[in-house]
Amino acid sequence: MIDIVLLGLNHKTAPVALRECLAFSGDQVETALNDFRKYPHLSEMVLISTCNRVEILMAASDRSLAIQSAKEYISEIKGIPVSEFENALYTHVGEDAVRHVFRVASSLDSMVVGEPQILGQMKDAYLAATQKKTSGVILNRLLHKTFFIAKRVRTETGIGDHAVSISYAAIELGRKIFGSLEGKKVLLIGAGEMAELAVEHLIRNRSGDVFVANRTFERGMELAKRFKGRAARLEEISDCLKEVDIVISSTGAPGYILNRDQVKSVMRARKNRPVFFIDIAVPRDIDPEINRIGNAYVYDIDDLKNVIDENIEDRNREAVKAERMLDEAVIQFRKWFESLGVVPTIVALRTKMEQIAEFEVQKTLQSLKHLSEDDRQALQRMTQAMVNKILHDPTTYLKRNGCYGDKSTHIDITRKLFNLDEDTQN
Repeated sequence: MIDIVLLGLNHKTAPVALRECLAFSGDQVETALNDFRKYPHLSEMVLISTCNRVEILMAASDRSLAIQSAKEYISEIKGIPVSEFENALYTHVGEDAVRHVFRVASSLDSMVVGEPQILGQMKDAYLAATQKKTSGVILNRLLHKTFFIAKRVRTETGIGDHAVSISYAAIELGRKIFGSLEGKKVLLIGAGEMAELAVEHLIRNRSGDVFVANRTFERGMELAKRFKGRAARLEEISDCLKEVDIVISSTGAPGYILNRDQVKSVMRARKNRPVFFIDIAVPRDIDPEINRIGNAYVYDIDDLKNVIDENIEDRNREAVKAERMLDEAVIQFRKWFESLGVVPTIVALRTKMEQIAEFEVQKTLQSLKHLSEDDRQALQRMTQAMVNKILHDPTTYLKRNGCYGDKSTHIDITRKLFNLDEDTQN
């Protein structure tokens, strides 16, 4: 009997330092998929590795051996004793593994519920497995179902509707103020991770020119080049203010980068066009007194956090709906998976019945030499029809109607009742 087995660790069970040590690069994923073939008890495998999780999904004939092999392989390829990461690992088997995979793809197990990146990362992992032919009937079916349910969760619930990261919330706030960010010019002060995320969101909203001002000009140039923007020195911020519509600041400076007098001095050159300041730095980069200037609007990280807290509550409410959808999907997959064990028994039962019927028909026909060929064929058809009708109810029972609880018990009784295993051995 094949089991679905998952071994992994994630942001909840392992600190970032350990996750970094155990993460698999693209080349290492390919190597691992090739290496898995040396384990005869593993029939299928998909390896998922992101910044927040490493998970090995397997179809295995021996669940205990599969789990042990996966641990030892991670230890071997990473050069880290199992004892140093074993406490961070979790294992899921059977229905629990299916539910976990569904939850991960639907972003219910993510650091930020509703974040969309994980689904794409899982699709990439599945593509790698299919290219290496390490995903077969069981995991193909599981992952196709996974992608379907994840898409359904995203389209039929509001789990991804609201901003829950500082950078995303900042852009959403700007979009609400301007109605649309299309064509709006943006100045980024600072070139750190939050600035990068903000630019990505801006580009998705079709913003206009992006200026990047950073303490290290070279770093500002790198970020500007990535997003087809323009680098500026900190001394050029006042000139940039004359053009831009949105300013996002996220530096590590100890004091204000922008003060009231700087902004007031450029408002005439701007002809009083509105300018929107988003300060996501701690300590703050932008003097709150700028809010006193007409058509200048300043929002700091506390303003954004209030928006995020409300949005997280909304997402958590939507997550309850998503969990209900996953419950239905798990049941549907379980029925399909259980049917895999039924099929060989049904085939064996039909084969035995047909062999018995054919033997008896041929024996009977030997004593009925006078029958015409049409009569002989009619007798064959009648016999096949009887076999079909005799097998209809037990086949239906095994597949669906009466076979509740532990299906393996019913399969075992059927095989013993009709002596199917002894027939196979003989």
